[in-house]
Amino acid sequence: MQKSLEALSMRMEELDRTLMDPSVASDGKKLREVTKERAHLEPIVALWSRLEECREELVEANELASDPEMAEMAAEEIQLLNQEIPKLEQQLRLALIPADPFEGADIILEVRAGTGGDEAALFAYDLFRMYTRFCEKNRWKVEILSSNFISVGATGKTQVGYKEVICQISGGEAYRYLRHESGVHRVQRVPLTETQGRVHTSAATVAIMPVPEEVEVDINPNDLRIDVFRASGSGGQHVNTTDSAVRITHLPTGVVVQCQDEKSQHKNKAKAMKVLAARLLEAQQQAAHEGLAEQRRQQVGSGDRSERIRTYNFPQNRITDHRINLTLYKLDRILEGDVNELVDGLNAYMQEKLIEEHVGDSF
Repeated sequence: MQKSLEALSMRMEELDRTLMDPSVASDGKKLREVTKERAHLEPIVALWSRLEECREELVEANELASDPEMAEMAAEEIQLLNQEIPKLEQQLRLALIPADPFEGADIILEVRAGTGGDEAALFAYDLFRMYTRFCEKNRWKVEILSSNFISVGATGKTQVGYKEVICQISGGEAYRYLRHESGVHRVQRVPLTETQGRVHTSAATVAIMPVPEEVEVDINPNDLRIDVFRASGSGGQHVNTTDSAVRITHLPTGVVVQCQDEKSQHKNKAKAMKVLAARLLEAQQQAAHEGLAEQRRQQVGSGDRSERIRTYNFPQNRITDHRINLTLYKLDRILEGDVNELVDGLNAYMQEKLIEEHVGDSF
């Protein structure tokens, strides 16, 4: 680790020389790359330098402790340094974790009803509402890109459910907080249509995908088949009289997306392209990490949609995240968007796993 830190220090010096090169200063793209890398390395090198200083000071203080005249002052210095050094070591471990390439990116959130029929659709609605409430608390913008809803229940007890709903969430920390939500969410409760009070189990799937920059996903227009049709909704509502709905098929992969929420065909196409780009990026990431399944499991599960990650038990007001064995008895509050304890627990667990994988215990 010592050699690695020395190499980072030398890399900083190299980047400083590069920034003084007039040809780099005139190349906007190269300048951004160098500046970004230097900004990542600077705090690491600064922490390492301070840690080395503290360790040297501790050696000197221990030597002074044998001098009766300096012993009291040395003891105070030793106490302070013994408190500061572990903090610096932990800060350095955190700084050495590789930066997530999508940190700060907007995200695409997809919620789909899974097994359980109408009850699964009602649960999908509850999940989507939970996430949107959380976004409201953080002042993140939510834009629905596509939705397919149903009405469930008898007259006077009708509730809305989602077969599928897709939205874009724009906010500086949305990706960091919600990136581990992908997977199967299971619910245990008495359905609206249950007349004998029996608890049923159903599920909904959640997918979180970063919104890629154009350079990250190169979509060839010749690889697309774009179909337009008239939008329609449940019960004959929201039926357009023009062909405004858009379905886009990516021919090489077979990925299909469609959007009909807007009255404008142009807007529907733009939204559908956002979802397509996110899905293609997700597929690229899965292919790139196919041989790293074990590492992905160590990093708070694989994130695969087939993996059951959480159970929502309504009779007990309980929610359990199976990846970190965290159980909370405040499901009602969590469904109102109070999910910080869950996401903070996941992020902390993920952080420790990354430290183990990339840094280890000592330098």
